[in-house]
Amino acid sequence: MNYLNKLERKLGRYAIPNLSMWLIVGYAIGYMLYYVEMFTTLPILEFLMLDPAKVMHGQIWRLVTWVLMPPSYSNIFFYIIMMLLYYQLGSALERTWGTFRYNVYIFGGILFTAVGVMVTFFVLRAFGVAEAYMMGYAVSTYYINLSIFLAFAVCYPEMQLMLYFIIPVKIKWLAILYAVLVGVSFLQTGWTGRIVIVMSLMNFLVFFFSTRDYHRVSPSEIKRKRDFRTQSVQPKMRRSDGTIYKHKCAVCGRTELDDPTLEFRFCSKCDGNMEYCQEHLFTHQHVKRS
Repeated sequence: MNYLNKLERKLGRYAIPNLSMWLIVGYAIGYMLYYVEMFTTLPILEFLMLDPAKVMHGQIWRLVTWVLMPPSYSNIFFYIIMMLLYYQLGSALERTWGTFRYNVYIFGGILFTAVGVMVTFFVLRAFGVAEAYMMGYAVSTYYINLSIFLAFAVCYPEMQLMLYFIIPVKIKWLAILYAVLVGVSFLQTGWTGRIVIVMSLMNFLVFFFSTRDYHRVSPSEIKRKRDFRTQSVQPKMRRSDGTIYKHKCAVCGRTELDDPTLEFRFCSKCDGNMEYCQEHLFTHQHVKRS
C-alpha cells in the first residue's frame, strides 16, 4: 500500500473527516426529495439519477447527484436503523484506516460506479442494445453501503451484531450471507445490473486483494512461525493491580481487560513483536530497532 502512503502525504490534508455523517445527510436529503416528489408528482429524482444518455447531453451534475438517492424508500424506520448501522461501521473503519484511506475507499466506489456505467453505456449503445438507455434506474448507493459492511467484516470478522436486537451473530456470517445474495442478484439480473454490481463493489475487491498477505503461506514463512512458537513462551503480564492480561496496545496501552470488544494484532513491519489494538493497527508509526 505504498502508493496510498505517498498519496496521503500529498493529499491527506484535503480528506473529509467524518465522511459517513455526510453520506447520511445526503441520503436524508434524497429521502425528503422522494416524499416531495410523491406528493407533488414532480420528477425530482429523475433529475438526480445517473443517466448516461442525459449526461452526454450536458447534464453533467448527474455524475455526482446520484449519490443523494438513498438505497431504499420502503420503510422509513428500517431506513433509519440501517443508516445508523452504516454510520457506526463507517466511523469505525475511518478510525481504523485513518480519514484519508476511508475517503479513498468511499470515493473510489463512487468513481468506479460512475465510470463503469458510462463505459457500459457506450459499449451497449454501439451494439444497439436498448437496455443502455435504462441504466440510470439500475444505479443506486446500495452496493456502496454494502462495500462498507464487507470491509468492516474483513477487518473485524469476530465482532457480533445483535440481529433484530435479540440474536447475536458474528459479522463474518452476515457478510457471507450478503455475498451469497449479491451473487444470486448477479445471476438473475441483466448485463446492466451486473456491471453496476461489479463496479460498485470494485473498491472492496481492490481493498480485499491488496491487503491479502500471500507471503504468510510460503513454506519459509510457515517454518519461521513454527520455529518462533517452539522457541518462545509468552510470559504472564500483570497490571499494577495484579490482574493478568494477554494483549496490550503499544500506542494507547489498553488491554483486553479495559475493553472486551477490542481486537489486537501484531504488526509484521515493526521490530520487537509489537502489538496494537484495532484503532492503532493501521495508523501507528512502524518501530525499527536499527
